[in-house]
Amino acid sequence: MTEMYKRIKELCEENHMTVSQMCKELSITRSCLSELSKGRTERLSAENSTKIANRFGVSVQYLISGREEDFDTKLKYALFNGTLGVTDEMFDEVKQYAEMVMLREEAKRRKAGEK
Repeated sequence: MTEMYKRIKELCEENHMTVSQMCKELSITRSCLSELSKGRTERLSAENSTKIANRFGVSVQYLISGREEDFDTKLKYALFNGTLGVTDEMFDEVKQYAEMVMLREEAKRRKAGEK
């Protein structure tokens, strides 16, 4: 059994489902997971890996290596559905917008407290 399969099985168990149920839900053939479970292949296709990662809210990197990403990478996945094509400038702009919203809300609370 490959490490990737173990992680997928663990994610399924944490979400109270079987690997077969996950395959059906995501339209992934059970045979490709069978090859992974038997160690005949080390990885799934990029498409299937992405489907599984998105279903469980993890990255493909986590499925492959078991490593967690840093906070910024997780945030990019949450905001942009991945990191592909996300430039530093785009990410900085989103963070600046979030800061502006926080400051605006803080100003509203202060103003409401003055009344």
